[in-house]
Amino acid sequence: MNSATSIQAGTFIHPTAVVHPGSSIGFGSMIGPYCVVGENVVLGERCRLHSHVVIDGHTVLGCDNDVFPFASIGLKSQDLKWAGGVTRTEIGDANTFREYVTIHSATGDGEVTRVGSRNHILAYCHIAHNVVLGNHVIMSNVATLAGHVSVEDHAVVGGLAAVHQFCKIGRMSIIGGCSKVVQDVPPFMLADGNPARTRTLNKVGLDRNAVTEEAQVALKQAYKILFREKLALSNALLKIEQTVSLLPEIQHLLAFVRASERGIGK
Repeated sequence: MNSATSIQAGTFIHPTAVVHPGSSIGFGSMIGPYCVVGENVVLGERCRLHSHVVIDGHTVLGCDNDVFPFASIGLKSQDLKWAGGVTRTEIGDANTFREYVTIHSATGDGEVTRVGSRNHILAYCHIAHNVVLGNHVIMSNVATLAGHVSVEDHAVVGGLAAVHQFCKIGRMSIIGGCSKVVQDVPPFMLADGNPARTRTLNKVGLDRNAVTEEAQVALKQAYKILFREKLALSNALLKIEQTVSLLPEIQHLLAFVRASERGIGK
């Protein structure tokens, strides 16, 4: 640690921690034993780095993040296309990153790996370069997101699941443990298997997030049309528009499926 480091009053830094003079540490933050904080790191208020945490690169964490031992955030991408430049990692507020979580910076100059707020990322999870992770996401132990994956709010990724690069994971969806995800997972659905297929509605997730009974009935109708009636995708979407109440959840599902570039796991 150096006296030039921007450290707010009320902050605790353990004597064994190495905090670069160019970093900025917010009020009430705690940096535990043997942590390393790099030159271009901005740490928000009341963050807690328990011990042996490494945060480096051009990395910004918001407030109230809880980072457990041996987590590594903001370091250089593993992508072989990396050719230098300034790449960033931006993280919101009130996230939990458990032991050995790795979050890598983006690949291209000026690009960003982005994590939202109030996510719960369990031990040994990996968030690769250029991932965009929303809010209130849960990743169970050893779940892995490859580069350029997008995860919408309130999604759950089961333990040991792996998501292929460029896939999109929809809002309030859930991916079963040990699944291999090679196509997009539609919002509000449960996907499972190797390769993963859409199996049914994520009923538990819908209930937990207070989705109305009316919307759940509409989503069940849409699920049957998309995944049970063996219609061509364009015909299935048209039938949903014609026969299912176009509630916000249905509109989001339709927009997600239409925008899918990798296709949806059927």
